[in-house]
Amino acid sequence: MNDLTLIRTDSDHTDFRQLVVLLDQNLAVRDGDDHTFYAQFNKVDAIKEVIVAYQNDVPVGCGAIKPFSATEAEVKRMFVHPDYRNKGIAAKILTALENWAAEIGFSATVLETGKKQPEAIALYQKVGYHIIPNYGQYIGVDNSVCMTKPLSAKP
Repeated sequence: MNDLTLIRTDSDHTDFRQLVVLLDQNLAVRDGDDHTFYAQFNKVDAIKEVIVAYQNDVPVGCGAIKPFSATEAEVKRMFVHPDYRNKGIAAKILTALENWAAEIGFSATVLETGKKQPEAIALYQKVGYHIIPNYGQYIGVDNSVCMTKPLSAKP
């Protein structure tokens, strides 16, 4: 994977916003009637920690973290453009987000994904996430899968 560059930015970044539009279109198809429920929890205003991935200067993927609790950051808005999937880009974005979360003092990450995204669940499990009871607004939502991963402390 030549020339993959990850940049740290925030949710005002134009390329991040454009990738999120594609993510939301993808999720609307996958989630069907459930999409409106999930969309209310995926606002991107004022997220301070965003990663955008570029392949040969083309924005190909993104992810973000935001505070969830005093010790946990929530991974949000993970997406890789379909033309660039299965190349390890999502794992690199996720690692960068985890490192950033540890740098700013979080000891774990949490996330929510859907049963209709089996490739996302497989990725998260492959890199050390484990399923936990659904939290917050996802309690009782059958399609939701919530996960967590402890982070290594950064010096």
